[in-house]
Amino acid sequence: MTATYTEMQSLVPALQPRFSYGRGLRLIREDGVEFLDAVSGTFNLPLGYDDPRVVEAVIDQLRRCAHVSSSYSAPYAQAVLDALLELAPDNLGSGWMRDLTGSTANECAIKIAQKSTGKSDVLSLHLSHHGQTVFTTAISGNAFRRSAFPATRSAMSIKVPAPYCYRCPLQSSYPGCGFACVESIADTLEYAGNGSVACMIIEPVLGNGGNIVPPPGYFDALSQFCRERDILLIADEVQTGIGRTGSMFACETFDIRPNLMTLAKGLGGIGIPVAAVLMEERLDVLEKYDHSFTSGGNMLAIAAARATIEVAGHPLFLANVRRSGLALESLLRSLPEQFRCIGDVRGVGLMWGLEIVGQDNAPAPELAARIISIAESRHHLILRGSRFGFGNVVKVRPALIATPDDLDELVARLALAIRDAENEQAAA
Repeated sequence: MTATYTEMQSLVPALQPRFSYGRGLRLIREDGVEFLDAVSGTFNLPLGYDDPRVVEAVIDQLRRCAHVSSSYSAPYAQAVLDALLELAPDNLGSGWMRDLTGSTANECAIKIAQKSTGKSDVLSLHLSHHGQTVFTTAISGNAFRRSAFPATRSAMSIKVPAPYCYRCPLQSSYPGCGFACVESIADTLEYAGNGSVACMIIEPVLGNGGNIVPPPGYFDALSQFCRERDILLIADEVQTGIGRTGSMFACETFDIRPNLMTLAKGLGGIGIPVAAVLMEERLDVLEKYDHSFTSGGNMLAIAAARATIEVAGHPLFLANVRRSGLALESLLRSLPEQFRCIGDVRGVGLMWGLEIVGQDNAPAPELAARIISIAESRHHLILRGSRFGFGNVVKVRPALIATPDDLDELVARLALAIRDAENEQAAA
């Protein structure tokens, strides 16, 4: 039986620590105790808590002015978009920067798809997460998040199986499956669609769904499927963008050429809210009044994004992320030899997940939650779980500035937390 939210929360420490400030990968509590953050805040601190280049850029802009209307900020936003487009897949030639969050950026991309095609429906994956507005909750692939909100039961949303090879929903086995998860989409559209699919939105790595990394060839098959049916492909890079996978964008890591790409989280460098949509030039169809928010693309967000791109977009910085990713992979892949509860280790760059299992390899979300709780309360290590705490994957996503010593310390503390949780379970 699946635990309720209240039951899952009981596994979390009753008193959350109160922090005074952050330095690099660490949060310092009021009493001076340091916590090592293994998940970059909410995956939105690629440069850590206090990167001086971003801090100074934001402070300098704050001294000048924090906000002007979008009519006046547009040239500065365009400079940020131009810098992003220089690094993005070469088929993307235009952009939109009037959002602060990934949720509304994804809504923007879908508006563009619907307006440019005249079609309505949106394809997405089971286990996907595209935001927490009413609309992005509706198109995300976890039903428990929609249960209390009738407006999220959107007829425009069609959900199809995720490329979750470790627990294939179609009982197939890669590589002999022939990408059944892609082939099955055709049947879904025939029997569940209305013949009016505007777009498919995908996360290159399914983040909240369990850090699911699609197998080689999946995106080729999916892209071909979409091209043959004139379905626009949107890459939701809210979690994967800005260096997380070892490339500036995961589309480069996986050789995807989407029609649109959304960015947020990491674009602010140190947690400054900012978002953007990149698109093919032919899709630049929105009027200003179609999608615009008061603080979207404000001057502080623009300053943070500009500085972040300069740092994270540098080839030497990204090369170091790839080296760190290989080191973290090696450390994490050693853990299943020590702990029977780790069923799978998967990831890319500095975006990893440990699938926690129980008897007969069954998912063990309660144990995953306990590991996360023990890590924080006893070992001062901050982790996060999948599916908003309902899932059985422990996520490990340190800031991209992590040193080899940081990674060694992170995995050592993680191992202690897993050991403690397994010992508790054995003693129960």
